[in-house]
Amino acid sequence: MLDLGRLRALHAVARHGSVGAAASALGYTPSAVSQQITKLERETRAVLLERRGRGVVLTDAALLLADTAERVLALVEGAEVALERQRGQVVGELRIGAFSTAARGLLPPALAELAVRHPELDARLVEQDPPEAIGAVARGELDLAVAHDWVNAPLPVHESLARVRLGEDYADVLLPPGHRLAGRAAVGVADLAGERWICQPEGTICHDWLVNAFRAEGAEPLLAHRVGEYETQLALLERGVGVALLPRLGRGALPEGVRAVPFEPRPTRRVFVVWRAQAARRPAIGAVAQVLREVWEAWVPTRG
Repeated sequence: MLDLGRLRALHAVARHGSVGAAASALGYTPSAVSQQITKLERETRAVLLERRGRGVVLTDAALLLADTAERVLALVEGAEVALERQRGQVVGELRIGAFSTAARGLLPPALAELAVRHPELDARLVEQDPPEAIGAVARGELDLAVAHDWVNAPLPVHESLARVRLGEDYADVLLPPGHRLAGRAAVGVADLAGERWICQPEGTICHDWLVNAFRAEGAEPLLAHRVGEYETQLALLERGVGVALLPRLGRGALPEGVRAVPFEPRPTRRVFVVWRAQAARRPAIGAVAQVLREVWEAWVPTRG
């Protein structure tokens, strides 16, 4: 009988194109994934991966097995959902993806509350940007994800996924100490012409929102510093080397002298939770979604 864990490893390599990427998606080391594939080769008496340059390619036998593995894993998940629903208990392992500010602002209290309410639930957090997290949910690598998109940069969600809205989060322009606009009630694109921006890297949702907002006004932002970590952006702001656009969720206290000023038009991102529709009957999914809604509602009045 074929080992399910080994099939899962091969399926991940087929999905992600390399042993390293598969390991990252599964939360294993590349060595562990390679060992699983080697054991599967012995089990099936077939060569599954062939070296090509610095990477590997799947053989015909591997492609056949990977296709079968996808169907088998879906059946196993369906059986697990049915059993859990029959018991009506919130148990088992549940993998949650969340973008960085949700991982910081929502998940700590949510995970703590879940541990109290449902001690038999093994909830595990993986920080991932929304496009990657949604894809991981669709592939079965995550059970549920907290994601977001911007009003002017909508994010497609596959039809196989269920989606529930948590609410809206807003971003403000953050200005360094002593900035000429610090006393303004709000600022717009025209006010910020020529400013040096500290922004997210190209290809991220936040980066795209900023660029789209300027281009809608016939302007182009001066993107001086591309920085993924908000803490680093704040450190640069504190030193006065640029301005930034930061969401309120998970922002925390601002450095002394740094001012948050509303931007017009208001940058609005929609925060939502997604899971596979076929897993919707799983009690653990409902329990996590409920706690996330409660944590969100408790945070909303404090966002200013």
